[in-house]
Amino acid sequence: MNDRSLGVWVIVALAVSSSIGVLMLPGGVRTGHPRTGLEMWTFARPHAEMYEPIIAERNARTGPDVHLAQISRAAMEQRMLGGFFAGTPTADLIEVERGIAGRAFTGPIESVGFTDLTKRLESEGLLDAINPKSFTPWTDRGRIFGIPHDVHPVLLGYRKDLTDAAGIDMDAIETWDDFARALRPVMTDENGDGEPDRYPLAFWPTDIDKVELLLLQGGGRLFDDEGSATLSNETNARLLARMVSWCGGPDRIAAKVPDFSGSGNTLKAQGYAVCYFFPDWMCDVWDREIESVSGKMRLMPLPAWEKGGLRTSVWGGTMLGIPRTAKDFESCWAFAKYLYFSPELARTLYREGDIITPIVEHWDDPVFDEPDPYFGGQAKGRLYIEFAPDIPARSSSPYNRRALERLGDAGLRTLADANRLGIYSADSLAPFALQHLADAQAEIER
Repeated sequence: MNDRSLGVWVIVALAVSSSIGVLMLPGGVRTGHPRTGLEMWTFARPHAEMYEPIIAERNARTGPDVHLAQISRAAMEQRMLGGFFAGTPTADLIEVERGIAGRAFTGPIESVGFTDLTKRLESEGLLDAINPKSFTPWTDRGRIFGIPHDVHPVLLGYRKDLTDAAGIDMDAIETWDDFARALRPVMTDENGDGEPDRYPLAFWPTDIDKVELLLLQGGGRLFDDEGSATLSNETNARLLARMVSWCGGPDRIAAKVPDFSGSGNTLKAQGYAVCYFFPDWMCDVWDREIESVSGKMRLMPLPAWEKGGLRTSVWGGTMLGIPRTAKDFESCWAFAKYLYFSPELARTLYREGDIITPIVEHWDDPVFDEPDPYFGGQAKGRLYIEFAPDIPARSSSPYNRRALERLGDAGLRTLADANRLGIYSADSLAPFALQHLADAQAEIER
């Protein structure tokens, strides 16, 4: 029995029990709408708010009507998997985030609950119309099961007021080694407590999404093309050891600054860290939640791991899929294209959420050249689009999140080794990282 076959039985057992609960919910899995027209689920309230006027206009002109429901991620996962594995109805279209979508790819390819869109995308020439790398999280064993909603390239956001005060030329930074050297002047101790008042980078091994984006940037991977775990390899160990070397010892440059929390926002406003990882959507988060640094922030390409290396990565992602149980595939397909390929949606996604569309023909839209006051007038949309084609490919494995958690554990254990032995160079830490990655891989394989 391979790992996918074993995994599907685990998820089937959970899905059967959860689907019973789903059916007991008011309205069953129908979210309160009668089963007329098409039903669409999304997990994101901002997405729902953007889609509602587009859907209303479309419903006024043609049928069948589309009914949109925004439900929580937990409910989305329960209802979707309950439907897929227990044979109960779901929505006709489901917009799902990467961390949940992969769960649907467990088991034999013919058991995947989403419709295989590969041939339709090929026959209509849409594979070239969409940023190719944006398909990878929704591609399993060569089959594409969703239309990408986004690209989410990652840039480095930094406090220009702080780097200017320290006399740092950020444009001269090409690699992470350059970054570590150039940003050291910001680590002053103005209050005399023996510790730096600020650090160059917001990062910690427990920030598993950041660990993943850095691993992908450096050519590491957690699963091969067949879905087998590949955590334990020299490339991953080398990259993880370098990340850990940032977090301890006399050359430490990183500090833990939580995302999506009040305490983290306070540290960001205070400048506890100077530089942060910015996927496109993070710009909107900072603009809404940390107003005090408006005008002080700037964006630049990520430093590369090596000279000439990749200057971006990727963080997050969403797809729109059509379950195999959808009542009317052709109507679902027509609506999916109407919504996701809409130039109005591309502009709205950017203006309201700072999200870059994956639809290549829309990249010439002047909206992406608009200056952003939060980032000192930078035309940040154009910068994100410049790097959109370069994002690394990602795994669609249903075990990816679990592998990331074990990757974070391996990083913490390597950091504990560094602190215990007093060794902080990446070369010295790589063997420890490799051993902890081997333990992590063994657990994922089990």
